[in-house]
This record gives sequence, structure tokens and C-alpha cells, in this order.
Amino acid sequence: MTLSGVKCTVSNCKYWKSGENCDASAIQVNVDGGGASARQSEQTNCQTFQSKNS
Repeated sequence: MTLSGVKCTVSNCKYWKSGENCDASAIQVNVDGGGASARQSEQTNCQTFQSKNS
């Protein structure tokens, strides 16, 4: 199941698929350090990431 419109360039993620697609059933993005708002994308992170080697 590829998430339509979700692109991923992290090729070592177990959900990464050819064409820079995401194969996770859902994604979770959080603000670094907690909270509910960020001013820049650099202040966020994808909690869905899992290494292919895990």
C-alpha cells in the first residue's frame, strides 16, 4: 500500500519504495523537543522512520 502523494527520499527506511514512495499505512510527524507547532521544517521529524536493518 503506497501512500498517495507522500514522497520519501530516505532510501534506508523500511517503508521506502522505488520511485521515492512511502509504503507505510500511515505516517507520524512530530515537533522536535515536543510541543504542537514548528516554525521551520527542520524543527520536525518523521516518527514513522524505521531502518531497513532493524
